[in-house]
Amino acid sequence: MSDTYLQSENRPLIAFAIVIGTVFLFASGDILIKYLTTRYPVELIMAIRSVVGLLFILAFFWPRMGRTLWQIKRPRLVLCRGLVLVLGSLLIGHALRLMPVGETISILYSFPILVMILAILLMGEQVSTINWGFAVLGFVGVLMVARPGGGLDTLGVTLALLTAILTAIFHLMTRVLSNTETSHSLLFYTILISVPCSFLFALFTWEGYFPNLIDLSLIALLGLIIIAAHYLLTVAYKYAPASLVAPANWVHVVWAALLSWLFFDHLPDQWTILGMLVIIAAGVGIAIKTHKENSNHSTGTSVS
Repeated sequence: MSDTYLQSENRPLIAFAIVIGTVFLFASGDILIKYLTTRYPVELIMAIRSVVGLLFILAFFWPRMGRTLWQIKRPRLVLCRGLVLVLGSLLIGHALRLMPVGETISILYSFPILVMILAILLMGEQVSTINWGFAVLGFVGVLMVARPGGGLDTLGVTLALLTAILTAIFHLMTRVLSNTETSHSLLFYTILISVPCSFLFALFTWEGYFPNLIDLSLIALLGLIIIAAHYLLTVAYKYAPASLVAPANWVHVVWAALLSWLFFDHLPDQWTILGMLVIIAAGVGIAIKTHKENSNHSTGTSVS
C-alpha cells in the first residue's frame, strides 16, 4: 500500500479530528462568554473580542497574503453576511447570559434544519423524504429542550431560536459567496465589520467601567479562540467534503454540556439530555443522507 494511498485514506479522519477539536474551541468560547456576561455587557465583550480578532488576522494573514486579503468581488453580499453574524453574535451572547450553555447550544443547533428549509425556499433545492423526517425529528428535539415548564428563560429561548435563524441565513450566504470569495477574505471582513458595529452597540450599553486585567485577558483569549476555531474549520473542509465531516460539528453540543457541567455545575435533566441526543441524531442523519445523495449524483446513480 503506497504512502499516497494512506495519505488519501487518512484525510477524512484528519478532518474529523480537526472539527472535533474546533467545536471544542467553540464550546470553550461559549463557556468564556457565559462567565464574562455575568460581569460585563455582551456588547463590550464583543467589541474587545473583535479588535483582538482583527489584530490577529492582520498579523497572521496580511504579511503572507497582502492585498488579496481584502479583495472581494461581491462587497454588498459580504457586508450583509458580516452584519448577520454581528447580530447573531449579539443575540447568542444574551442567550448564554440567560440560559445554561448546553441548552443554549442545543437550540442553536437547529440551524442545519433551517438551512435545509431555507435552501428549498430561496434556492430551489430538493430535499428527500428521509431528510424531511430527520428535520421533523430535530424539531421535536428542540421542543424537548425548550419545552414549556422546563425551567428555561423564555427570552433566552427566543434569542437562541432567532440566532439559529440568523446562523442558517449566514451559512446560506457563505455557500453562495464561497464561489467567488476566499475563506480568508470572508473571515477578514466578518471581523472588520464586527469592530465598528460592536463598538456602536457598546456605547449604548457601557456601564462606565472597563474589565480588570484578568478579565481583559480572558476576552482577548476569547477573540483568539474564535478566530482559531474559524480558521481550523476551513482547514478541515480542505481535507474532506463538507457533507462528510459535518456530523462531527454536532459534538459541539456534547462539549457544551460537559463543559457547562464542569465549570458551572449544571447538569441537564433527563428530558433535556434526550432532546440533545435527538437533535444530534437528526443533524447527523441529514449530513450522512446528504453526503450519500451527493456521492450518488456524482457517480450518476439515481436516488429514490
